[in-house]
Amino acid sequence: MQINMSVKAINRLKAVLAEQGKTNKWLAGKLEKNETTVSRWCTNEVQPSLETLLQISELFNIDIKQLLVSNK
Repeated sequence: MQINMSVKAINRLKAVLAEQGKTNKWLAGKLEKNETTVSRWCTNEVQPSLETLLQISELFNIDIKQLLVSNK
């Protein structure tokens, strides 16, 4: 039995952080989250809640849709 370990990209958080010139550490501090949690979001290992995505979009002053990978 083979297990597929590939991670499907759902969020664009890593790209948006780079575009905005911000770090995982900066975002973790603003959201009062652990840096490891933010890192796991950036690698799409786990996903932030919708409420957290909304907070992130407000911090970056962008539309929440810019944080998501389009499925179309």
